[in-house]
Amino acid sequence: MTQITVSHLHKSFGETPVLRDINLEIGSGEFVVFVGPSGCGKSTLLRLICGLDHVTSGNIVIDQEVVNDVPPSKRGIAMVFQSYALYPHMSVAQNMGYALKLAGVSREDIDQRVGAAAKILRMDSLLKRKPRELSGGQRQRVAIGRAIVREPRLFLFDEPLSNLDAALRVDMRTEIAALKLRLGTTMVYVTHDQIEAMTLADKIVVMNAGRIEQVGTPLDLYRKPANRFVAGFIGSPRMNILPGTVDRDGLVRLDNGTVLPIRLQAPLASAVGIGVRAEHLSLVHRETSPDALLGGVVRLVEHLGSDVFVHVAVSGIDAWVIARQAGDLSVTVGDPITLGLDARALHAFAADGMRIKMESQEVATA
Repeated sequence: MTQITVSHLHKSFGETPVLRDINLEIGSGEFVVFVGPSGCGKSTLLRLICGLDHVTSGNIVIDQEVVNDVPPSKRGIAMVFQSYALYPHMSVAQNMGYALKLAGVSREDIDQRVGAAAKILRMDSLLKRKPRELSGGQRQRVAIGRAIVREPRLFLFDEPLSNLDAALRVDMRTEIAALKLRLGTTMVYVTHDQIEAMTLADKIVVMNAGRIEQVGTPLDLYRKPANRFVAGFIGSPRMNILPGTVDRDGLVRLDNGTVLPIRLQAPLASAVGIGVRAEHLSLVHRETSPDALLGGVVRLVEHLGSDVFVHVAVSGIDAWVIARQAGDLSVTVGDPITLGLDARALHAFAADGMRIKMESQEVATA
């Protein structure tokens, strides 16, 4: 299986820098997801690995070979694009086997590989159809099948689900996750959807403005984000951030005067942001004993079936928070509400956005 090492990689288009000093290790058989907002450089990084764009400086090493000047066709890579790029006049089988035909592979081998890929993707009954006779999800499966038949050492996916509706996206996520388990091949996947990243990845690379913000497993990033950007990008809904300052003995006082029972390794009177996930805010009538309380008024209620998201304008603070509660909760807009904060579930960020260590217990894993 394939390993990738990216060292001090820079990419500029003219005078415009797009990637800045990218360093990354992708292990053999890993499913790695590049995630970040539009324009952060994730697709450019994927194209550099594939060879569709040229490196400005730095190195890309695949299985101990520097591939900066190796053409895409010689890298042993198959790429699945956002657009299906299927030939409309060809059948599914012909689309899947066309690259092999151009490479001079025998008809017998092409049929065998196409049949094996169709079985993996549960497309046996679709092989004679034309692309116009297929749904969006089926067309994307054909595009993936076209990559599988090449038997590459590395799969690259560039936002392959972005053209699908919500239900099909869920179905195709399941298909890709199952494909990963069947093939065991190293895969690199680009998306702006953090839910896709969390559900598919062995390792997530969070990118922003051409740089890597943090690399880690989905739970690592969720439980211990390195900075406010990662905290806000990973997780749905995004992490709540409450403004405060460091009080005497390193204690934190929120802007409404609430003192939190945590100690930070930060200078006195320095501004901090205190982060808390929606599921770590509780109503005080529950049996839990919160370490601090936030009063406020309900401004929006989102019913999602098993859960309800309660948007609360916090008293004395220029901030709203979102609390995830059980779906049978009965509250309405305008209701006064009191939320409990558990000190074990809090995150702290300095004015520059970087995570601050706490002297008390770090983030809870509940």
